[in-house]
Amino acid sequence: MTVGLREVRDGLRDIAPAAIAAIPIGLLFGALMASKGLTPAEVALMSGFVCAGGAQLAAVELWVHPAPILALAVSTALIDARHVLMSTSLARRTEAFAWWQKMLGFYVMSDENWALGERRAAERTLAPAYFITMGATLWINWVTTTTLGAIGGAMLGDPRLYGADFAFTALFIGLAAAFVRGPGGMAVVAASGLASAATYVSVGAPWHVAAGAAAGVATAWALAGADEEEALA
Repeated sequence: MTVGLREVRDGLRDIAPAAIAAIPIGLLFGALMASKGLTPAEVALMSGFVCAGGAQLAAVELWVHPAPILALAVSTALIDARHVLMSTSLARRTEAFAWWQKMLGFYVMSDENWALGERRAAERTLAPAYFITMGATLWINWVTTTTLGAIGGAMLGDPRLYGADFAFTALFIGLAAAFVRGPGGMAVVAASGLASAATYVSVGAPWHVAAGAAAGVATAWALAGADEEEALA
């Protein structure tokens, strides 16, 4: 087996749990959007071009006629602002990527394949075939399931009744736990979680996403500065 095929195989193997977890969420989203008046074709186009489950699920909660454009724009921008930090973090790992591979890979990047890409890069050079395979798999899976959900519509049950809406969250908690090393990592996670929870209770969504990210970045920045001062002392 060639190196490229091995990277594709590894990408498919590693992203499979996330792709499976996305199936009930995609079906639910498609059904919800159909109930808002969108056709299956419109749902497919939205999933294909936006390709951001969290932002799309937030949008469906705000979707009325006429659509509140400003509220939708602000909410989705806040929720997806984390992609700026994620892509910045992973950019330094993509020295083996051609420019078009970077564009394609970051276009289909999600929380799950970002975390898996970071983990892979900690062990070896991150290969384009590995990262793009994961992203493309999730993209195809999301477009397909949301479209099927829109077609099925009311015939589908509500996956939230048996906790399927928590599948992505549980999966990402497990991925994030692999990055926590030492008290510094725990402090960043704790600060982010506390700020996010406090903001969600006091202000509501989607501001908790930005608050958690800001608290985590600020804590990591402060800890890095303290370590640098200690090293110079």
